[in-house]
Amino acid sequence: MAIKITVYEKPTCTTCRNLNKLFESKGIDWKKVNYFIEPFAEAELTKLLKKTGMKPFDVLRRAEPDFKLAGIDKDSSDKEVIAAMVKYPSILQRPIVEVGDKAVLARPIEKALEIL
Repeated sequence: MAIKITVYEKPTCTTCRNLNKLFESKGIDWKKVNYFIEPFAEAELTKLLKKTGMKPFDVLRRAEPDFKLAGIDKDSSDKEVIAAMVKYPSILQRPIVEVGDKAVLARPIEKALEIL
């Protein structure tokens, strides 16, 4: 049975496009989820981030203008950070690759190959 690979991405993101090219070049089949069109629910994002083993604050794009609007900082709780990511999806680092009970922030994109 083939493994199910899901990539959470923003199609205009250069890193996401490069990951797509990498997967295509290796003949890897995957499902794309544009989380700007199909937004995360807080519970779903919480589960996904737990699979990465990373703290929610560690996967933030702190240079994004929406980061200031989100009103969170390093002292914010994980729940507050995840709520901000759901409200402002641009502050979530991407792409995130999910395979079964594991996930990885694919930065650099080659990290995605580690969980396949």
